[in-house]
Amino acid sequence: MDAGPAKRLRVAAVGDLHVNDTTKGSYRALFEQVSDDADVLCLCGDLTNYGKTAEVQNLLADLKACTIPMVGVLGNHEHECGQPEQVTQMLCDAGVKMLTGQAYEIEGVGFAGGKGFIGGFGRYMLSSFGESSIKAFVQEAVEDANGIENSIRMLRTERSVVLLHYSPVVDTVVGEPPEIHAFLGSSRLAETIDRYDNISLVVHGHAHRGAPEGRTNKGTPVYNVALPVLRTLGETPYRVFEV
Repeated sequence: MDAGPAKRLRVAAVGDLHVNDTTKGSYRALFEQVSDDADVLCLCGDLTNYGKTAEVQNLLADLKACTIPMVGVLGNHEHECGQPEQVTQMLCDAGVKMLTGQAYEIEGVGFAGGKGFIGGFGRYMLSSFGESSIKAFVQEAVEDANGIENSIRMLRTERSVVLLHYSPVVDTVVGEPPEIHAFLGSSRLAETIDRYDNISLVVHGHAHRGAPEGRTNKGTPVYNVALPVLRTLGETPYRVFEV
C-alpha cells in the first residue's frame, strides 16, 4: 500500500539577532511566536554581538520561550571574544543542536552546515597564489568548506536544509557595497552544496543589507535570513519554509 507523500516540515530561520549584555527580553516574543508557526527553528549565527558570556546568557533566557527543536551555527561575532567553543557549549547545554561537523535528522528532514567563511564569488574568488599569508587564508576557506561537506555527507535524508552564516552565492549579498562582497561569503560553499542532490534549501545570515533570495548554479534556493533583511519583508521576524 502506498504510504503517500512524506509529511512536510515547517522550518523557520533567522540570524543576526546581535544580543548584547544589556539586551533582556527583546526576543522572547519572537521565540514564543515561532514555536506556534514552525516545527524547527534554524539559528544562522551572529546571535550575540561579541560572544560574551553575559550576552549568551541573555540570549538563552529568551530561548527558553522556544518549545520546538533548534538547530544552529555560530557567526563571526561569536568569535570576537575568543571563546567560540564556550558559546557553542552554552547553546548545546540549552538544547540547541549546533552544527560543528555534525548533522541531525528531525522528523525525516536532515540539517547540516556550519559557519562558512569568506573569499569572494565566481571569477573574483580569492585563489591560493602569492604570499604565504594569502595561501593560509585560502586554506582556511577550503578547510571550512570541507568541514561543511563532511556534515552534509552524513545525511541520508531525501530532504535536507543547510545552515550557514556566510553566503554561498553573490545573489543574496547584492545591496551591500560591492567592495565588501568578498567578505560576505564564498562560492566554495555553493560548490560544496551543488555536489549533493538532497538539499532542499540553504539559509544564511551576515549580509544585513543583502537580498532575501538567490540560487546556486545548480538551482538550489538560498535565503538570506539576517534579521535586518527580514524586517524589509514584513513584520514577521523570521521566515518559514515547508520542506
